[in-house]
Amino acid sequence: MRRPHCRIRSSTLAAILALALIAALVPVSEAARTAAPATAGSLTLTAAAPTGERWSADLSVVDRDDVNVRRTAAGLRLREARAGGRSPRSPHSALAEGMLLSAPRTLARPATRVRAEIDADVPAGASAEAQVRGWRLNGWTEWRAATAGVTFDRPVSRVQTRVVLTARAGGATATVRGVQLTADATAAVSAATPGLTYRVYATRIGLVGELTANGRTVQPRDHFVALPSRRGLSPLNTGDYTVRVCTTTGARCEYAPVWDVGPWNTRDDYWNPSAVRENWKNLPQGRPEAQAAYQSGYNGGRDQFGRTVLNPAGIDLADGTFWDGLQLTTNAWVDVAYLWTGGGPRAVVGDGPLNIRSGPGTSYAIRGLAARLANVPVQCYVTGQSVAGPYRTTTRWNRLATGQYVSHAYVSTVYGGTVPVC
Repeated sequence: MRRPHCRIRSSTLAAILALALIAALVPVSEAARTAAPATAGSLTLTAAAPTGERWSADLSVVDRDDVNVRRTAAGLRLREARAGGRSPRSPHSALAEGMLLSAPRTLARPATRVRAEIDADVPAGASAEAQVRGWRLNGWTEWRAATAGVTFDRPVSRVQTRVVLTARAGGATATVRGVQLTADATAAVSAATPGLTYRVYATRIGLVGELTANGRTVQPRDHFVALPSRRGLSPLNTGDYTVRVCTTTGARCEYAPVWDVGPWNTRDDYWNPSAVRENWKNLPQGRPEAQAAYQSGYNGGRDQFGRTVLNPAGIDLADGTFWDGLQLTTNAWVDVAYLWTGGGPRAVVGDGPLNIRSGPGTSYAIRGLAARLANVPVQCYVTGQSVAGPYRTTTRWNRLATGQYVSHAYVSTVYGGTVPVC
């Protein structure tokens, strides 16, 4: 519509020019953003203060590391609003879910806090959540819901965003139009105790041919684990979140990436203290909700979906981890270290499963396996037998723990610091 001509006073013109200069200093994504009024069925959040670094998550690209989502003219939606064909105890049998993973953003300056504003229509029974994680020297932090703000214990230099959609099986799905993020600095919070380890009950996943929560098709004798929280879920084809799971005698261990969510719950990061644990905050740290429900009738003996818990499982093991890594023949108690809660250098196993030896040579006894893409802690290195591998020929052997060595010939990269000589 054409506007009527009008005269502008010189003082008014000066004010307009000043405002234009301010707008020019604001990033384009912020200057172009407009606030939409709330509508019925919309998720409306309070806008973050216009300070710090701001950007919009790219929701337009749906590729191989995304799961059960599609981009429509209206926005991001679930591709299939039906639950996966899983066993009755699997959380995937209770709801439809999908996830879009954005590319990491390198920040202009390190930040300790990230907040997200999500613009979405969310019908009853559905959910839409923006989650973030931050990169620091020794790896990625856990994923956290960011709409209320996430504060990291140490400054992060990169931020990655993912959007998680859920819906009742066959029900209506949320539509996400946009996600805007703000990174800034604030007072840091206390870090969790590094190297958390707990004894939990392990069950075998099976489910060959089905999809994991991060989009992997389960292979025969596969090597990964499932934990009942997305906070420690690795993106497809990464080991950003890796556990060390060992028999209670310590005779066998496997380092394996977290590629699925379960058993039973999807919001039970039981390894975290109650201050940051997502649900079941009155349970002791390290005690899975399913274990408390099964053993003592906690929550009426039911999981977060209201289903009767039939075993105390706190971790699921893929068949290769179960049979070959730990050499289990039945469900059992195991000791699990949640390695991203620790610090120090990490090595990425580029080819595997890789034998873990009791000493620096192939004549030493096998103590377990390190799965491909697992991010394993490296205490130090020693000189041993020369090995020709896919990345190099070397006499270097990395010590992961007392009596656990892997050849450096199979390590694709090391990050998080300099590895000392033992």
